[in-house]
Amino acid sequence: MSYAYSLTANRDDAEDLVQETLLKALKYSDKFIYESSLKAWTYTIMKNTFINDYRRMLRQNSICNQKEQESFLNYIHASDSDKPDSVYASKELEKTIRKLDSKVKLPFKMHQEGFKYNEIAKTLDINLGTVKSRIFFARKKLMEQLTEYVN
Repeated sequence: MSYAYSLTANRDDAEDLVQETLLKALKYSDKFIYESSLKAWTYTIMKNTFINDYRRMLRQNSICNQKEQESFLNYIHASDSDKPDSVYASKELEKTIRKLDSKVKLPFKMHQEGFKYNEIAKTLDINLGTVKSRIFFARKKLMEQLTEYVN
């Protein structure tokens, strides 16, 4: 119990970890090598169980945080879209995109519409690296021309 507590730093979680360790030890008792130490084997199960649970918790929190951030960004985007300065900025962006060289404009617009790089490459019959560089150069050109709207 003290080893479980040293891992979890919480009495209830330590009890749960001990219980889960014992269940796994019973379930996989056929894997135990009788010449080895039972204590070491169960401690290894406990440590691995704790690590796996911890990683699972981190992944779940990361996914939740991503969803919260995405919904926040969508909320900001939706709430700002009807403001006059936002409408003006989007019109300026569209005008600047129209001025781009057609070689970079078409891949950029396709990417903005949701096409993946490999889909753009197949559709336009060009290399994947060429698609990526053209989109990069389109973004760079837009950033240069629209510096007043950045930030």
